[in-house]
Amino acid sequence: MGIKDVILTLGSLALIGAGTVLIAAFFLAPEAPRDDFASDEPQSFNAPILEDTQASAQGAEPETASGPEDKTLWLTIPKMARVWGAAIPSAEGNDEAKLKDYPAIHLDGTGFPWEPGANVYIAGHRLGYPNSDSFLAFYDLDNLAVGDEITLIDADERVYTYRVSKEFVAGPTDFSVTEPVKGKDVLTLQTCTLPDYSQRLIVQAEKVV
Repeated sequence: MGIKDVILTLGSLALIGAGTVLIAAFFLAPEAPRDDFASDEPQSFNAPILEDTQASAQGAEPETASGPEDKTLWLTIPKMARVWGAAIPSAEGNDEAKLKDYPAIHLDGTGFPWEPGANVYIAGHRLGYPNSDSFLAFYDLDNLAVGDEITLIDADERVYTYRVSKEFVAGPTDFSVTEPVKGKDVLTLQTCTLPDYSQRLIVQAEKVV
């Protein structure tokens, strides 16, 4: 074998070796993190799950004679791009099916807008599921500021208007945010904090009409 043949053989072996390394690196390297907005799974969601005893202690009455039989609420927040006439069903905090199929849920065990002294607690995903009503529904909750208007409509087409009074962060086990506020009718909105989703971003509004 001549020098030229040796060089060609060594070159071929080098190319084969390099290709093997690249293939191995492709299959063995850890998976690159996906863009949150392209994910098929939402980040962890920490809406409270209220026991019946807690709901009773808070004075919440999910079924009342004064309210409509259909407990669905319709939520409009002009400063949030994806919340305009959004249907909000009642559900437990771990009802991921409803959290996927709707922009948000009204938390079982908390009040309704037709109840005096109620804290109407509504929770929605920050990211949610792509190609569903939950996707980015409450992503811009932090756009709200004191004085901003929020509207709820019930199944009897009664309109309830609230104005934002405060915004704060609460821990995932802080149930006090679900309780009635003495002397006030309030609406509480919740989503996860960024970037780690470990806390709850809370916006609270007081009823004016």
